[in-house]
Amino acid sequence: MIKYYKTYDGKLKQLDAPESDCWINIYPPFNHENLKKLSEQYTIPIDFLIDSLDIDERSRFEHEDDVDLIVLKIPLMNESDSERDAKFITIPLGIILVKDIIITISPYENQVVECFLNNNVRNYSTLDRNKFVLQVFDRCVFYFLYFLKEINNESNAFERELYSSMRNEELLKLLKIEKSLVYFVTSLRANELMMLKVQRTDFLKIKEDEEKQEFFSDTIIDTSQALEMANTYTNILSGTMDAFASIISNNLNVVMKRLTSVTIVLTVPTLISSLYGMNVHIPYEENKYTFYFIMAGCVLIAFSLIWLFKRLKWW
Repeated sequence: MIKYYKTYDGKLKQLDAPESDCWINIYPPFNHENLKKLSEQYTIPIDFLIDSLDIDERSRFEHEDDVDLIVLKIPLMNESDSERDAKFITIPLGIILVKDIIITISPYENQVVECFLNNNVRNYSTLDRNKFVLQVFDRCVFYFLYFLKEINNESNAFERELYSSMRNEELLKLLKIEKSLVYFVTSLRANELMMLKVQRTDFLKIKEDEEKQEFFSDTIIDTSQALEMANTYTNILSGTMDAFASIISNNLNVVMKRLTSVTIVLTVPTLISSLYGMNVHIPYEENKYTFYFIMAGCVLIAFSLIWLFKRLKWW
């Protein structure tokens, strides 16, 4: 699905056909014939379009035949219902600069692009392509930080549940969060390296624009901060999962120890009762008080075992 947009007086408007200084956004579902026509129309290498649809494509930038490509990894909430999948994943967002046109393409609809489509980004214009790219970088980092805070809040909630739980469900939830953090750490590291190379090589040709340079530097700093946060949360979560796995195992051992203690307490009186319940001649069977002596002995032995287990701190 290919749509055309252009800003007029600070507002984004949809076009029926492409114009100069417009923004072309490509969303699923994809028609490869339309992608091929777009590639031929603007002399774009078809790989630039196809590579951006590969979910495993790494962050990078490339220049070929007067066409610039930037692939950025952006965060996305996973809509999969599987309990094994990460709650958040990262997907590539391809940004293609050709002639006076900006093209964005991604394998899924995402919040980063939606911010621009809904006019939620201040002072952006399709006429200033380089600033537009920088603002995409900034929105990407913003959502990384936003989702990281959400991940931290969720992991804290699951940790509180684990304090009184011996089940695996909470650990599995934390595992999904840990997978998300792995995606975030890998993508943020790749994004940071890509941005640093773009800045060093002046790929966007903003060296003479101090305002854009400062904005780009701030975005790189925010990316480094997000990466540091993701690494910190990953280390904390990994340690927490190991600790609570040990706690759950220890809680299970305590339960098993108590059950074993109860079994021992009940076994000895049962053994005595079984011996005196045999259909053979036994000592004192004719004494009318024998039953009471046996019962008293069983109770005494049971309470003695309970006292012993308490001394051993088994109970």
